[in-house]
This record gives sequence, C-alpha cells and structure tokens, in this order.
Amino acid sequence: MKQRSALAGSIAAFATVLVQRPDDRPDAMLARIANKHASLGIAPEQYEVVHKYLFAAIAELLGDAATPEVVAAWDEVYWLMANALIALEADLYRASPGEGWLPATVLGRRHETPDAVSFTLRPPIPLPFKPGQYVSVAVTLPDGARQIRQYSLSCAPERDDLRITVKRVRGGATPEGEVSNWLHANVQAGDVLTISAPFGDLTLPADGPPLLLASAGIGATPILSMVEHLAANGSTRRVTVVHADRSPADHAHRHELGRLVGTLPGATLHRWYEDVGGCSCRPAPNVGQVDLTGIDLPDPLVAYLCGPLPFMRGVRTELLRRGVPASDIHYEVFGPDLWLGQD
Repeated sequence: MKQRSALAGSIAAFATVLVQRPDDRPDAMLARIANKHASLGIAPEQYEVVHKYLFAAIAELLGDAATPEVVAAWDEVYWLMANALIALEADLYRASPGEGWLPATVLGRRHETPDAVSFTLRPPIPLPFKPGQYVSVAVTLPDGARQIRQYSLSCAPERDDLRITVKRVRGGATPEGEVSNWLHANVQAGDVLTISAPFGDLTLPADGPPLLLASAGIGATPILSMVEHLAANGSTRRVTVVHADRSPADHAHRHELGRLVGTLPGATLHRWYEDVGGCSCRPAPNVGQVDLTGIDLPDPLVAYLCGPLPFMRGVRTELLRRGVPASDIHYEVFGPDLWLGQD
C-alpha cells in the first residue's frame, strides 16, 4: 500500500510542478527516486509494466470520470516523468563501479545496541562511494520470496571495506521487518550477502559552508559516514551534529560518533534522549525530537537530515523559520518517499 501511495504521490507532485512552474523540474525529487531505482536494478522496460497496471487502476477508480482527455493528460505526465527517470538512471548505471548484483563476504558482525547490528562487508571489487550513500541488500526468505532493502553505509569511504548497520524492526503496532529480522537471526561472519553498488543523492560535498548534520534513530548511519569522512580528512569546517533517540543504549554507534566529533576542531555534538538514563544529555521534548531553538547555528549553513518523517519535518520547519533556504536542507528517506515535492 505504501509503495502504491508513493507512486501516486510522486506522479501527482511531478504534475503539480508542471502546472505551477512549467519552466521548472523537481530535480531533487527525481534524483532521489532515480537513485532508489538504480539501487534496485530497475530497467527501462519495467516502466511499461508499471504504466499498464497504473492506468488500469486509474480507469477503475475514476470510472466515468476517466475520459479520453483525462487519461491522455495523465499518460503524458507519466511518460514525461518516466523518461526523465530513465535518463537519470542510465547515467547512474554508467557511473557505477559494479554492474548488477554483487556477492559481498561478511567479515564480521557487531552488536551496536540490543536492536542494531553492524555488518562489515567485502565486495569482490572496490566500490567507491560518497559519504551518505547506501547499498541495497537482496535476501531470499524462508518462504522463497526475494526481498530488497536499502541500508546506509555507516563508514567513511576511506575504509578498505564497507559497513552497514541494520536495526531490527520489531512487531507491535506495525508488522515485523522481514529482512532486518532475517539478517539479525541468520547472517554471521563468513556468509555472503548480495548487494548493489552504492547509490544515493544525500551526499556530502568536498567543501562549502558550515554544516548541520541531524539524525534520529537509525538515521544516524549516513550522518556517521559523513562525520568519519570529515575526521579522516582533517576537516576544520564548522559542523553541528545533533541526534535524537530513545535512550543512550538505543543510540547505535553512540561512542563512535562522540569520538569522531571530538577529533574535529570545528564540531559540536548535541544529543536528546527520551530516557536520558545516566547520560549528561538533554531530555527530548517529544519522542525522537530535538530542540534547535537554543543551538547557535551559523549563517549560512547546509543541513543534512536523516530519520523518521516527523523528526525531519520538525527540524526542517525550525530551519526554515530561522531563515535557512529550503534548497540548503537535504534529507534521506528509506522506504516509500511520502514527503515529496517539498524541496
């Protein structure tokens, strides 16, 4: 259902831009979708299949309102968007160091929190990447279904191997995470995982204005990659790192992040926890939220956000209130991107 909603939402957002800003194109949205498609190995011919079933659904849902003129208009919008994505994805495939799916040997696994495990991976060829990118992991579950999920690389490109950190999604109000639970239960050192080349457009530029790196929960992983990259290159850039989590014990790579920030002369770290425990940290105003009102932020700055949608909406709203241009606020969403058309 979320995937269908994301598809409909992305097409509607694209159409809105065409109507409101006919000389413009939502490049940020398209780049985000294209990177996700490339990480899944989407091919141009699959757009034909999606078109067939999408327009069958449109005809069924709209009934008599699906006049030839209405269908033709949405058909034009669909193919404008599809062809733009096909071109972007072709560029991504050409630039990718690996072709198709690759076997990566698991060198080790480490429990970062009770629900988060990191896996160090060695692919058969070097896979250069930019801080903030992710890989797809394809697994075959016991019922025979092949499932694919994206996981941020939680290490800097300067390392010899790759590392992903997987948070187990427990059941309750939402279904259990099939892939995350399978990885936690089954994958050990010496096993082989099937991964894609790195993709993703939430990437840290080589230089520029001061940075705000904001994360919540397992959204800490791409931010950690960025911080480690800055530390590995001896950056003196002014960097403000903020993170929100349930508790210090639930904060994956907490000590690693603190150590890396401590090596950066221009960096400060602010952490908020719902349950601070014995940590000399700030209590979160609400679950998974931060309060930027008391944080001295430079002007100008570029912000990178990763975490649950309510967290990112809250941080973005505060940054916009403080005069940060929307074009300088970048974010990453895993799973269906239902926060479209806001860049």
